[in-house]
Amino acid sequence: MRPAELRDMSDGELREHIETARRELFGLRFQHATGELDNTAGLKRAKREIARALTIAREREMMAPSEENDG
Repeated sequence: MRPAELRDMSDGELREHIETARRELFGLRFQHATGELDNTAGLKRAKREIARALTIAREREMMAPSEENDG
């Protein structure tokens, strides 16, 4: 998924996407460990997808007004 598509998601949708991608990565790792995975490029692709989504989630956290700075 492209970064622009991830940025268009709501916070809840983004969290759900991250969890789904993590489950997918777990499944790919399991298949790799059991020798069932033919295309190992999927592992790299899944890791990058998670990293993209986490980066956008962190950007949103940084842009949100902090309650610590109000005092």
